[in-house]
Amino acid sequence: MADDLIRRARKTANLKQAELAQLAKTSRPALSAYEHGQRSPTMATAQRILEAAGFELTIEPRIRFELHTTARGRPFHVPDHLPRLSAAAALAQIRLPLYLNWSDRDRVFDLSDRRQRARVYAIVLREGTPADLLEYIDGTLLADLWEDLALPREIREAWAPIIHGRNGLWPKQD
Repeated sequence: MADDLIRRARKTANLKQAELAQLAKTSRPALSAYEHGQRSPTMATAQRILEAAGFELTIEPRIRFELHTTARGRPFHVPDHLPRLSAAAALAQIRLPLYLNWSDRDRVFDLSDRRQRARVYAIVLREGTPADLLEYIDGTLLADLWEDLALPREIREAWAPIIHGRNGLWPKQD
């Protein structure tokens, strides 16, 4: 786990092993061993390496999903709390996979455009897997769009407690 995390942070920061090792005040062979899973860094060492690459070691609650079904038998998933995306991901230009957007192949959606984001969110809430929800849905932007989304009644009812804060993670709104 730490090996992949350290390697991803280094590559994202566009650093060579020797550069990150110098910034993190460790040796290049030690960094290589961490990245290849041959050694495990202590938590403090992993934090120091990640910070040197420009990242922060944080924890977030895991999002768990509950499977629901519409009256017509269509499955959909509801998280136990709203997912969050980075600003770059939340406002990116995306192409939905074919199984989500089969009628408009190769369309690029601009999530910085409210109407296009509403279209994507409606599709993903109706048809998406838990992985799709985590990749495309930002909870704050979803809450902002909520009243404008065209969703089946069952989906709206299942998501309403999460949107309106009855899961204990958002301020209650009635």
